[in-house]
Amino acid sequence: MWDNRALHRRVTLGGVGFMGMKKHRIGIVALALAGLFLLSGAAYWLQRAPSQDALGDSGDVRVKDATIVETARVVRVHFPAEASAVGTLKSNESVLLRPETSGRIEGIYFKDGERVKRGALLLALDAGVQAAELQQAQANLALAQANQRRNEDLFQKKFISQQALDNTRAALKVQEAAVALARAKVAKMRIHAPFDGVVGIRNVSVGDYVREGEDLVNLEDTATLKVDFRLPEAHLNRLHVGQTLDVRSDALPAEAFLARLSAVDPLVDVGGRSISCRALLPNQEGRLHPGMFVRVLLTFGERAAALAIPEEAVVTGSQPSVFRIQEGRAKTVFVRLGQHRDGQVEVLEGLQAGDVVVKSGQLKLRDEQLVRE
Repeated sequence: MWDNRALHRRVTLGGVGFMGMKKHRIGIVALALAGLFLLSGAAYWLQRAPSQDALGDSGDVRVKDATIVETARVVRVHFPAEASAVGTLKSNESVLLRPETSGRIEGIYFKDGERVKRGALLLALDAGVQAAELQQAQANLALAQANQRRNEDLFQKKFISQQALDNTRAALKVQEAAVALARAKVAKMRIHAPFDGVVGIRNVSVGDYVREGEDLVNLEDTATLKVDFRLPEAHLNRLHVGQTLDVRSDALPAEAFLARLSAVDPLVDVGGRSISCRALLPNQEGRLHPGMFVRVLLTFGERAAALAIPEEAVVTGSQPSVFRIQEGRAKTVFVRLGQHRDGQVEVLEGLQAGDVVVKSGQLKLRDEQLVRE
């Protein structure tokens, strides 16, 4: 027979051993989880803590992964007060010659691109019909003049009335007018230069039949050129006739030409809030040509101690901004800009002298990001 007491003791001891083993395993798991938590926290804080070998000479803290940028200081410079614009060159005088009557071209008396004087004969149309009409009118005039002289003698002798003499005088005036009309028709068959200039390239030849108003050739006075450009209305009070301006062309980048403001349109363009201006540019050597694109620069004076930064430091957008370095971080600052000159731009608002701004590397920056040079 089994000893019940011994069996009870074995069962009890076996239960106690199993429970102890279970509690021991739970403790191991808890310790492992606690260790993982502590390791994760340590790694997080180690990652955020500044590296001692990244300390600069000035003592500013820089993290190893801070973005490297190129910086520049806001400086005070003598900045000219000026305005720039783009313009177009035009001939001082320009005309497209056209005949006032139809006819066949009888002669062309110029070469393409030739300089001609005012009054020079350029083209002639066949004027045979007009010349015959002139001869007829002159014959009628001669007859009317003879009748007038004869009737004056008869009137002195009281052989004709005053009315008959008046009719003769009226007929004479009609014939004089007919001669003048015939001469005008003959003159219109010849086309002369209305001013000194350079003729263009003709579109017709001798023998061509041209109609009234048909384009023949253009004539340009290029000894003086007009420079037409626009400026913002803010410059209106600083403009005055006779003011000098600098004109440059991309075709002659190494040369600058001097022009003088000749007129300012009193009407401001409502659409663009701009002013139409015109300047006169001497062009005796003929280096510039009508239709060319030019850049215009007007200088109104000079502003001393203006704040300036490099142009590349400006971040363009709906409102221009820069990244200012403060305590090792790049902070976005919106600015109001003025004139541009020689790679620098004037800062009217937003920065102070001595501020450090990011000159290169803005594309990889965000506000409050750590940076280092």
